Amino acid sequence: MEAGYFLRFLQRGESIGLPHSRPLPSIGSNCHELRINDASGTWRVVYKVAADAIVILEVFSKKTQSIPQEVVEVCRRRLRQYEGI
Repeated sequence: MEAGYFLRFLQRGESIGLPHSRPLPSIGSNCHELRINDASGTWRVVYKVAADAIVILEVFSKKTQSIPQEVVEVCRRRLRQYEGI
C-alpha cells in the first residue's frame, strides 16, 4: 500500500526525498530507490522519473546495505531497453 501511495505522488509530478527515496545516479539519470518497510520485510523499488512516465526498473527485498550487483545490472539493462539504446 505504501509503494502505491508514493508512486501516485510521483505520477502527479511531486518529488520524494529521504528517508523514503534517494537518487541512484549509478543506475542512470533521474533514477531513484524507493524505500518501503512493511511487516514482511524491507523492499526497494528502483524507478526512473521520465517526462511521460514513472518507469519501474526493479523491485527487490533488501537484505544488505548495498544494492546487489545483479540488481544494478538488471536495472541498467532495462533502462537501456526503455531508452532504446
